[in-house]
Amino acid sequence: MADDMLDIIKKNIEEEPYARLFGIKVVSLLPGHSVVRMTVKKDYNNIFGITHGGAVFSLLDVAFGSAANSYGTVAVALNVNVNYIKPANAGDMLTAEAKEITRSKKVASFFIMVKNSVDEILATAQSVAYLKSESLPFCK
Repeated sequence: MADDMLDIIKKNIEEEPYARLFGIKVVSLLPGHSVVRMTVKKDYNNIFGITHGGAVFSLLDVAFGSAANSYGTVAVALNVNVNYIKPANAGDMLTAEAKEITRSKKVASFFIMVKNSVDEILATAQSVAYLKSESLPFCK
């Protein structure tokens, strides 16, 4: 895949309104592989004063979605199974890496890991994407 296509995909992912809410940036994007990052804000806290699991999920979901769609065709989530291992806190820089494990004509599976800036694993996930044949709307 041409680097310019990956740059177009990366730009559209970062400009997605939901990703912008969390300040998520794409650090690296290759076919079937994505690394994304965000800084945790106090606004993401839950009632216990730690980062809400939904904020961590949002980061890993953007990693998953960008890796799954990195081929330039539409891929949508069928399932995401998350294991929360350690909490995040305001000020933490979180990095999520999604790696494609298997890919067939219609389904791909991924492993995602979320780490903090001191390389501690905060969450892991396994996910499955349904692969459509149509091009991403901004890649036509």
